[in-house]
Amino acid sequence: MSERRLLAALDVGTSKICCVVAERREEGLSVLGVGMAPAQGLRKGVVINIEEAGRGISQARREAEAQAYEEIRQVVTGIAGSHIESRVSQGVIALKEGEVRPEDVERVLEAARAVTLSRDRVILHVLPQEYSVDHQAGILQPVGMSGVRLEVRALLVEASASAVQNLVKCISQAGLEVSAVVLQALASAEAVLTPEEKELGVALVDFGGGTTDLAVFVEGALRYTASVPVGGDLLTTDITVGLRTPRSAAERLKEEKGVCLPEMVDDDETLEVPSLGQKPPRRMSRKLLAEILEARVVELLEILNTNLEHSGLKKRLSSGVVFTGGSALLSGLPELAEQIFELPVRVGYPVRLSGLSEEVHHPRLSTAVGLLLYADRYLEQPPEEEPSPGGWLDRFKKILGLGG
Repeated sequence: MSERRLLAALDVGTSKICCVVAERREEGLSVLGVGMAPAQGLRKGVVINIEEAGRGISQARREAEAQAYEEIRQVVTGIAGSHIESRVSQGVIALKEGEVRPEDVERVLEAARAVTLSRDRVILHVLPQEYSVDHQAGILQPVGMSGVRLEVRALLVEASASAVQNLVKCISQAGLEVSAVVLQALASAEAVLTPEEKELGVALVDFGGGTTDLAVFVEGALRYTASVPVGGDLLTTDITVGLRTPRSAAERLKEEKGVCLPEMVDDDETLEVPSLGQKPPRRMSRKLLAEILEARVVELLEILNTNLEHSGLKKRLSSGVVFTGGSALLSGLPELAEQIFELPVRVGYPVRLSGLSEEVHHPRLSTAVGLLLYADRYLEQPPEEEPSPGGWLDRFKKILGLGG
């Protein structure tokens, strides 16, 4: 890039690809360009056609570059899908100097990373939950503390190696270098959750096109992740089948007239539904549309609720549940979710950045904005705050023959 301090984020989703370019300034990040393209070649968050995905990435890149008047060479990207798993790991080291130094934190995190993995898995993140110095537990920042033994309890977030490989490949074919691959829900959390919510306990639900991703934060740290292969695209499919209408019409009906609580619709309210083939459009009850959406959304919410209960953390979610992502604005979703979760629910918008703030202040862009914030906050920071994924990614790209 030029001498300007630029960052670029690439959100490769199932239904859309978004590229956002921002500049680091003293007062914070300023958005310079936004590029959007329809996603092709992806299913439920995973690349299934590298060429098609690469074309969409190239289109989004060109649009962002045209707005920013800058050439993009390097991006931070996100990944999601049911192949993502997390588990808790412990690391322990002896302190050589009698006090904790930054390099000791790096060593203990590497010790926590040293777990047995099958050949088709790769670790995305090692996220410290708490440290212990000489058995004094509950420490969040151990640097400078005296002792002879340092331990860490960390959450390992791992992914399918082939899923990461294919994502990096299609981005590389679009002429871009990947500087980091970040869990999408972790990125979205950077954009929509407050530190207070993370401290008190909150569940983030990233309701996307192909998947719905869950991330639970308690005492400021990520404690649990899960992914459900149900997203807004499946709602569109249900409408297409249930109302016997073209998919494009079903998507428009979902966005303009969709509601997932039938009691929010008057009994006599109707809407015009295009027919398949050459048949004329029909007038149908809007309540039927609501019932179709309610059935699928209830199924999704019950799966998410089961995951929350399985995590053992639901009772600790004092801040409730925050929905974000492209499907989070479905009318009636917060009310229905509150009934099922029995917790307060809100819709999360990404924090406002300067520059093209209105273009990115939408739940569908939470991941892209979060990737920018994540890169700005962590990727040039000391490893004790959150180790850069660049180390494993460099090794991974050398294996793929993509450079290092």
